[in-house]
Amino acid sequence: MNDTLTPHDLSDLPLEEVSGDALAADPLAVESLDGSDEDPRVAVLTAERDEYRDRFMRALADAENARKRAEKDRREAENYGGSKLARDLLPVYDALTRAIEAADRSVAPELVEGVELTLRELQNVFGRHGIKVIAPAVGDRFDPLQHEAMFEAPVPGTRAGDIIQVMANGFMLHDRLLRAAQVGVSSLPASN
Repeated sequence: MNDTLTPHDLSDLPLEEVSGDALAADPLAVESLDGSDEDPRVAVLTAERDEYRDRFMRALADAENARKRAEKDRREAENYGGSKLARDLLPVYDALTRAIEAADRSVAPELVEGVELTLRELQNVFGRHGIKVIAPAVGDRFDPLQHEAMFEAPVPGTRAGDIIQVMANGFMLHDRLLRAAQVGVSSLPASN
């Protein structure tokens, strides 16, 4: 037998034919002398297989997470992508509402009806795109998540935190606040 075997050559020989010097050159062959009957190549392949399985499972999890993130981003873009345009249309809604409130129906009933139809169509468009009006009423409780306090004033017959005036309606885009309703709030302490 040749005394100058390489580790590659050791893999082809039965374990009984490998000399001590050759075993020292191949750490895998040395590991097999610990008394186990397992071929060192099997242990190496098993470890390699486990590493590849782990890498595969991580790559699969990363791909699934990326898919979920992309789906979430797509839904958010669909639901909230037009929020800038929606914010820009809110003053149009306010102007149409003020025009109807200030109009004298006896002078130009057709004009008032046309403005009402335009406002109704704008409300329909808002509804189709998930925009809801926040319309607080005088006497409602102030909600800092939906209302913006423009001023506080003591008003007899009210409790602190009651809405005493509504200056502008607010708007929600699905579950996000587009614009808070602008209100005046009572500052009187609660009566005993």
